[in-house]
Amino acid sequence: MSCPLVFATRNRGKLVELRQLLPGLAVLGLDEAAARVGRPIAEVDEDRDTFAGNAIKKAREVSAQTGLPALADDTGLEVDALGGAPGVHSARYAGGGGDAANNAKLLAAL
Repeated sequence: MSCPLVFATRNRGKLVELRQLLPGLAVLGLDEAAARVGRPIAEVDEDRDTFAGNAIKKAREVSAQTGLPALADDTGLEVDALGGAPGVHSARYAGGGGDAANNAKLLAAL
């Protein structure tokens, strides 16, 4: 049996999509990887200046925590009219309150 790949996400939709793209590979989400290694996997502070930087950091830290190869992504919204904002800060753009607060701040900024 081949070594599984950890996809550093708790997003079930993303996990389903990656499994569909890689049907011959065992792909574990963070919760499944935690169960496999017998301990929780710490959240990674996504503090890099780019999406790629955050994804690389997350993959490396999750791999170090699990001892398994890991893949990660980072996504967000870049609005040209706002100079690329909110960018890597998309999920925490409004400082809390989730998607509704982020959307309200974005619309107000536009």
